[in-house]
Amino acid sequence: MAKLELPARKLTYEEFLTWCDEDTWAEWVDGEVVVLSPASVRHQQLVDFLVQTLGVYVQAKGLGLLLSAPFQMKTGPDLPGREPDLLFVARENLGRLKDRYLEGPADLVVEVVSPESRLRDRGEKFAEYEAGGVREYWLVDPEARQADFYVLGPDNRYDRRRADAAGIYRSQVVEGLWVRPEWLWQDPLPPVLVVLRELGLLG
Repeated sequence: MAKLELPARKLTYEEFLTWCDEDTWAEWVDGEVVVLSPASVRHQQLVDFLVQTLGVYVQAKGLGLLLSAPFQMKTGPDLPGREPDLLFVARENLGRLKDRYLEGPADLVVEVVSPESRLRDRGEKFAEYEAGGVREYWLVDPEARQADFYVLGPDNRYDRRRADAAGIYRSQVVEGLWVRPEWLWQDPLPPVLVVLRELGLLG
C-alpha cells in the first residue's frame, strides 16, 4: 500500500481526518501531522492483552465500549487529536462517538509507554488528557516495569493512585474492574482466560 505523503501545510482537524487513512497512525497537534513510530513486539503484546481482558470485561458487564489504536480522540476544540493505545467510553457517554473519532474525552485512557513516546506520554499527553477531562489515565511502562494510575480529582487535576497492599489496583471509572500490575511484567503474559477467571467472568 502506498505511503501517505505528509501535507506541505498545516491542516484543520477536519482536513486531517480526511487525509489520514485507517492504516496510518498519526496525531494532529496545532495543525501539524505527527506520524507515530511502529510499535515493538512487547508493546503490541501488552496492548493486545489489555484489549482482550478489558474488552471482554466491559462487554460482559455492558459498561460501554473499549477501542484501540488507530482511533482518534479529540478532547476539546483547542486540544490536539490523539490516538491512545486504548480508550474506554462509558455507556452514558457513547453519544460522543463519531464515525472516525471521539469528540470529547474518553472515560479511561491507557498508554503503553515506549522509549520513543515516554516524554510525550508523561508530559504533553498527561497535561492534555487532564485539561480535556479524561477521568482516568493509566501509564504502563514495560521497560521500567512501572504502572502509574491517575484519577481526575474534584479540582480537575490528576491524583496518582497506587495498588493496594495485595498488589491490586481498582479502577475508579470502569465499575468493578481491577488489575494486578505484576501481570503486565510477566514473560510470557498470563493467559487471558486465567485473568478473566480471576476477574470473576469465568467459572
